[in-house]
Amino acid sequence: MKKLFFLSLFISLLSASYLTNKSCSECHENIYEEYQTSYHSKTYFNDELHRKVANQASSEDNYDCSTCHMPSAMDQKMFASGVKKPDQTKQRQKDAISCFYCHQIAYVKKAHLKNKIILTRQVEGYKPTIYGSLNNPQDSDKHTMTHSPIYDKYACSGCHSHKRNKHDVLIFDAMGDKQDSKGCIKCHMPLVDGKIEKMDKMSRLKHHDHSFAGIHDETMRQKGLDIKITVQKKSLHVELQNKTPHPLIIQVARVKYLVLKIKRGGKIIWKNYKKSPLEDKQGTFEINFLGKDGKPVIIPAFAYKRGFVNNIKAKESKILKYNTPDLKKGDIIIASMYVILAKPSCWKLLNLEDSRLKKPMLLKSISYTIKGN
Repeated sequence: MKKLFFLSLFISLLSASYLTNKSCSECHENIYEEYQTSYHSKTYFNDELHRKVANQASSEDNYDCSTCHMPSAMDQKMFASGVKKPDQTKQRQKDAISCFYCHQIAYVKKAHLKNKIILTRQVEGYKPTIYGSLNNPQDSDKHTMTHSPIYDKYACSGCHSHKRNKHDVLIFDAMGDKQDSKGCIKCHMPLVDGKIEKMDKMSRLKHHDHSFAGIHDETMRQKGLDIKITVQKKSLHVELQNKTPHPLIIQVARVKYLVLKIKRGGKIIWKNYKKSPLEDKQGTFEINFLGKDGKPVIIPAFAYKRGFVNNIKAKESKILKYNTPDLKKGDIIIASMYVILAKPSCWKLLNLEDSRLKKPMLLKSISYTIKGN
């Protein structure tokens, strides 16, 4: 009898009502608009880079990326085994990293390959419970609401901590063992002016920004890096300080690189490269992988070990040294750091069409004028 009871309860838990992103927008219109500009709203269907990497990652078309990139979808095991494929007619899948999913996180279990997210238990026939950081949350006709200190601590660490592939190679590393989600929320979800909620015309003074500003935001890009220049007569030192609480390079498709120029009388007399700034290996920050045969591989799922890696750890600095022509009074040194969302090695393999993935974006640029002889 007990077994039948728990079985029926388990079935009820699985079939509990799902609140779509659109249904959330009916009350939280402004937060929904913020979310729509974020990369949490991107999914297999509208993110070309993710879709093409996922398609390349398995000859059997399995989609084990779904646990983080499409977490609201049912049948995760069938995605991972290749029995089912992403289906654009399913709203749970189209909702990407959905409002309802993130606000159900009760706990995150640490694991070697990747962390496992534990959701709050929801029972059919009752309004679902939503977790958040409000001190005095209010219920609505769609859900109950509760403040959860656990949510503050673990909300991000399920997907944004680390990921190893099936060969035990670390392919994603964003959070240290002692870090929790509070730091992520403080930086990427700062408090912004509140808006009147439709459900009860309640005016909140502040709410957490749900645009999740990151590398795509110009202001955020500039906050994460400092550049300092020191010079001698034929020597130039560039200090790059990573001000973020995570490595300079997290997403392995990306590349960040330094462009150095010396101007004299309005003309460029020296650069740190001839044709491409990626020629300067000390100034090119990326993570590359090798296959079983020791040859480079582009898709991290196929990696057997790491290849060339140049990175800067959280809150650390790196000094790059360059030999230059004799520097004279009035010479202007320009140091600029850029990021490309998909590095050139990805372009040809994946046949990327979205030009935004290939376009360099400025992180920070400074200039230094030589004052002495």
